[in-house]
Amino acid sequence: MPPVNLAVLCGTLSKTPEARLLADGRTVWELDLTVRQEGRSAATVPVSWAAPPAGAEPGRWSQGEEVVVVGVVRRRFYRAGGATLSRTDVLADRVIPSRQRKRAAALLADAVGVLRPA
Repeated sequence: MPPVNLAVLCGTLSKTPEARLLADGRTVWELDLTVRQEGRSAATVPVSWAAPPAGAEPGRWSQGEEVVVVGVVRRRFYRAGGATLSRTDVLADRVIPSRQRKRAAALLADAVGVLRPA
């Protein structure tokens, strides 16, 4: 199997998504997703979504909304206060509200397909 970096998350938004305007004029949406699995502690995962497709409205979602996220894990390094810091997050390719069951199921099927050898 070839190397793959794939993150699949199903959970609830811990807070309302926030838009952040970058210096180059692009907007990045920042989401915090809480994932609860039976028998494990809840995990809150930071998610960045740089290119929502037309029609996606993350600004209309609110805390508690259930979503499905597919993307990649990344670690970024940056300088702040004279120190080098890092942050690990998921860079989302697609985010779909779980209430859109058919679209969410198709998204998960596509993600699983990446793991199948050709």
